[in-house]
Amino acid sequence: MRVLSRSQVLDLLPMGDCIDAMREALVELARGRAVQPLRRATWLPDHRGVLGLMPGFLVDSGALGVKAITVFAHAPGSKHESHQGGVILFDPENGAPTGLVDAGAVTAIRTAAVTALATDLLARSEASTLTLLGSGTQARTHLEALRLVRPVDRVRVWSRSREHAEEFAAEQSERHGVTIEVLPDVAAAVAGGDIVCTATAAREAFFDRSLLAPGMHVNAIGASVPAFRELAVDVLSAVTLFTDRRESLENEAWEVIEARKQSAISAAYPVGEIGEVLTGVLPGRRSAEEVTLFRSLGLAVEDLAAARLVLKRAVERGVGVEVDLPG
Repeated sequence: MRVLSRSQVLDLLPMGDCIDAMREALVELARGRAVQPLRRATWLPDHRGVLGLMPGFLVDSGALGVKAITVFAHAPGSKHESHQGGVILFDPENGAPTGLVDAGAVTAIRTAAVTALATDLLARSEASTLTLLGSGTQARTHLEALRLVRPVDRVRVWSRSREHAEEFAAEQSERHGVTIEVLPDVAAAVAGGDIVCTATAAREAFFDRSLLAPGMHVNAIGASVPAFRELAVDVLSAVTLFTDRRESLENEAWEVIEARKQSAISAAYPVGEIGEVLTGVLPGRRSAEEVTLFRSLGLAVEDLAAARLVLKRAVERGVGVEVDLPG
């Protein structure tokens, strides 16, 4: 089994290549060629953090494995990332473990890659103003990814920590050569935005229908289990909703679960999967005025596709440490 560190994953998984890998994985899922159970979340008794287990299998590409990851909300400046763990890959022919890949790096890159894929399908082609709500790891990778699919030349950022947002703006504006403006509140940051990304660890919804504008595309990516909440229930009735997988949305997206309880949406409320748009089963954006929303939950098959690509390149380049587990 080959073990690969965070820095090695970052080197072996360029964002553009990961976007291509996510396209292939979601097409495979849409065609029924994947095994994708719901994730299992185990909370610490005091709810300081959660351990997630995400198994899956891509039949055609042969990516079999599980991601085991913890999610802890660390204070800005902490030496620890919010997402830490490993993706373990197995040989689908004999079951032998073949790789252990840093899950924090995989999650950071593949989440943004899937968002970029969805944005390319759903945002207006001329969309150039990006709003980032959050200034952590996902904000950094999303800025990189979205600039690959849209002509982003204006960026706005808001964060609960003004200091952290200003550090983000200074660092990322120099890296990307684009002006990044720090805004004092969510409404100011969102106003005039073509593409909005919510990338927070919020426990209470802060993005409601009043923030939406005609032609806007929203990527909601920060809440992958019901305890984390970014979107208010009233957003759903004002958008055309897409996700990576309906079953995950119905079981893990708080705003959808709550809307069902309140009868705010019907049983026939339409939800499209990104894989269905990729395969031509569903259209993407249908008009310039339509408000589209991609509700990301994060899937094991996405992690496995990214980790498989990393492992393949590591073997080709002789990178990583070989460990003989039976020995």
